[in-house]
Amino acid sequence: MSKIHSFFPTLIYRADEAAPARLITDLEEASLMLAHEDEAGIKWCEKHGYSGYTSYASLSDLPGSIAAFKALEKRLDLHVSKFIKALHWDIRGGKPICDSLWVNVLQEGGAHSSHIHTNSVISGTFYVAVPPGAGPIVYEDPRHALMMAAPPRKQNAPRELKSHISETPKPGALLLWESWLRHEVPVNRAEGLRISISFNYVIGPKD
Repeated sequence: MSKIHSFFPTLIYRADEAAPARLITDLEEASLMLAHEDEAGIKWCEKHGYSGYTSYASLSDLPGSIAAFKALEKRLDLHVSKFIKALHWDIRGGKPICDSLWVNVLQEGGAHSSHIHTNSVISGTFYVAVPPGAGPIVYEDPRHALMMAAPPRKQNAPRELKSHISETPKPGALLLWESWLRHEVPVNRAEGLRISISFNYVIGPKD
């Protein structure tokens, strides 16, 4: 008698109604305001060829300066705590702390190349505006570097066995993952703006 076990899972947390409609509207207005008024961020995007706007390199404390982002952070804290429980982490009396949070306003033709989030433990994205055709976020099997001569997966392989997994978001959706998980955003083919808020969490001491 034989049996196949499944070990070492990669968990991705999704909540489709992580914020009420009013907060989503407030976040969209705040994001577009920043995209027009954050001169340092605009210059950084122009210098680095970013198609659209991001506050990643210019504004370090959005929750401390804009109420809508603070309201979102409070909601994120609850979801991150639930995800940590699902991961069965022993955080030794510590607590998850939002270390950074930034806006992404991606224009048509823009993309985020494959990357990880260093110096954090949980990363994620909250989606504010996702026009039709904006495309998914794509996660890569973290074992790729170890597969060596392994054959490719069949096209009809079960989702949990594929080399890349796509999650198509919608406004109000939240995705969380462990920060070492490589991911990318394919080219935005929508005519409208794809607006999202990304963030990183670390484990810090309790108050």
